[in-house]
Amino acid sequence: MSYDILAFDPSATDDADFLSWWDGQAAWSEDHTYADPAVTTPALRAFYEELTLTFPNMNEADEDELDADEDGESLLSEYSIGRHLVYACFAWSQAAHAREVFGAPAAKHGVAVGWVSDDASVSRP
Repeated sequence: MSYDILAFDPSATDDADFLSWWDGQAAWSEDHTYADPAVTTPALRAFYEELTLTFPNMNEADEDELDADEDGESLLSEYSIGRHLVYACFAWSQAAHAREVFGAPAAKHGVAVGWVSDDASVSRP
């Protein structure tokens, strides 16, 4: 199980429809790979690039980084990238750090945040 946070284009949905919109997005049915930041908005792409400076993408990690993570407690994180979202999965041991770090680049790049593993509330720029 992971600690999950969602960054999304604030124009994609309003707060009242967020959970319904998110349920549809979580079907992962867009016609592209969910590993390519080129498919998302410029703001979300910039957000992703900044976030991965602290929480590198585990799917892009080299074998040495993976081997060094003997206890699974690293900052390596898993991302799914859609046209209007960046979904991030962190180790539970990193939950507090992820919450702390996630907000600054979200505000800087003007993207909304869905606190999926918390109370599913939304923070907007």
